Amino acid sequence: MEHVKENGRAYSAVVWTSLGAAGVFEALTVLATQDNAVRAASPWQDDPYDVVVSSAQFAVPMLALVITLRLLAWRAPGGSDRVRQTVRAAGAMVTLVGLTVVSEWAAVFIRTPASSSGPWASVLIGGLVVNSVLTMVAAVSLRRCRRRRRSAGGPRNDWLGDAVFLCRQIPVLRRWFGPDAVVWVRRRAMTVFLTLSSLAAAALTGAQAIGERWTDPLLMAWFLIVAATSNLAFCVISNAVAGFIARPPRTRPRRIAEAAAVAGCVAISVATAFRDALWPLFGTGSLTSVPALAVLTLGAGLATSLVTAALLLACFPHGSSGPRRRFGAAATHLRRPGMHR
Repeated sequence: MEHVKENGRAYSAVVWTSLGAAGVFEALTVLATQDNAVRAASPWQDDPYDVVVSSAQFAVPMLALVITLRLLAWRAPGGSDRVRQTVRAAGAMVTLVGLTVVSEWAAVFIRTPASSSGPWASVLIGGLVVNSVLTMVAAVSLRRCRRRRRSAGGPRNDWLGDAVFLCRQIPVLRRWFGPDAVVWVRRRAMTVFLTLSSLAAAALTGAQAIGERWTDPLLMAWFLIVAATSNLAFCVISNAVAGFIARPPRTRPRRIAEAAAVAGCVAISVATAFRDALWPLFGTGSLTSVPALAVLTLGAGLATSLVTAALLLACFPHGSSGPRRRFGAAATHLRRPGMHR
């Protein structure tokens, strides 16, 4: 028992190290993107780097928030699953930070001196060095944790179960978060992801429109779609990595449709980041028209979804189960986590 407690403290320390690295990254990123004077000197103020930085700016704190909340249930039943899933979530968060740091270094190496010089540029590059060191330390620590836990079995508890466990400790919330609510969320996980993604995208679009003083409804609609699809891809992929919601078995057409939709969402973000490089392949002149921008980015997403669906239909014969049994077993075991004491 003492050995288990020591391991739990060790894993908790690694997770907190990752959260610390993410906190420093977020503070420096907010400074580089929200202050006009600092942003003007930022080496990564332009696309495609800005798309990566902006995405990480919102995704990293979301992961940090759910990781922190799960630490509140660290000693609840299901500790083995919780440790494994929390380490995986921290790994996803650190990976996202690492990819952003790589993107920022690429911007530093190819920047023009006239566009990113002065004291603020030096401060940002110094912060980038700090971020790089902290990210490497967190990545090495997480790698060691995953090696020690590689022999563990499949998951039996998910983050949703822990959320219900915490809510049921509060008398006011106990009546609203019971087994029926858990079953409803698990069966409609994609609907929940889409709703949350759309709400977050609407808030982000409103803030962007006010801050940039947009008046074009088409531009706002395009930005709303891009933000919503980016959020949806983040929700589905992070759920697959960290096991936020253990989903019940799904039919083959539904699994293929979801995979194709996520691939299309990722393609929209990529096309948005590299729109200036892609536009010469399809048009002439500069990409200044909002309809052309929408056709290029959303068309890339639609084409990627169709190609992905066709490839999945061709590669996986009808009736193949794939990963359904693993997630199905987890969902069955977790059907009523609120009843555990």
